[in-house]
Amino acid sequence: MYAACAIHDDVTGVVLAGGRGLRFGGADKGLVAYRGRTLAEHQLALLAPQVRRVLISANRNLARYRSFGVEVVTDGQPGWFGPLAGMLAAARRADTPWLVCVACDTLGLPADSVARLIRSACRAGASAAYALADDGPHYTVCALRTDLAGSLQDALAAGRYAVRAFLFSQHAVAADFRDHALVNANGPEALA
Repeated sequence: MYAACAIHDDVTGVVLAGGRGLRFGGADKGLVAYRGRTLAEHQLALLAPQVRRVLISANRNLARYRSFGVEVVTDGQPGWFGPLAGMLAAARRADTPWLVCVACDTLGLPADSVARLIRSACRAGASAAYALADDGPHYTVCALRTDLAGSLQDALAAGRYAVRAFLFSQHAVAADFRDHALVNANGPEALA
């Protein structure tokens, strides 16, 4: 169905940084320092060479995120609805057929992450793919067709906020990331 996918020009990337940061004591995780830059800046540097355009999904400290030189999208509704709301906001702003989402706190991603995700989806004729590393799936590192915005909206409206459940409802396929040790930095100790 999507066998002839172009990678770079057909993809918008989004750094998901809109969470509450509860495991970081309420800190805005995307702005937490790691090896001389913020977590969001690390992910922007990873995505930028791989996609046509990069966005950041954030819900606070918007001026700081804008200072990184990319467009910032917000969930556009009160409350905290998790990564799916950020994915929806980005899918609505994307002008490409594909959206690649990367959580700001997932470290160790390879430089060809976008190609791995898109090619896996295209080879399977799927509308979505997620990263599968040695330690298991990383659902907030994923690719999805931007025409799934309606399905994202429906899931949120029905109170279904889990990224995993959404991806499975879209028959997402796993992209092989087992040759890289991905780290989900769920707290400050993971950055030490």
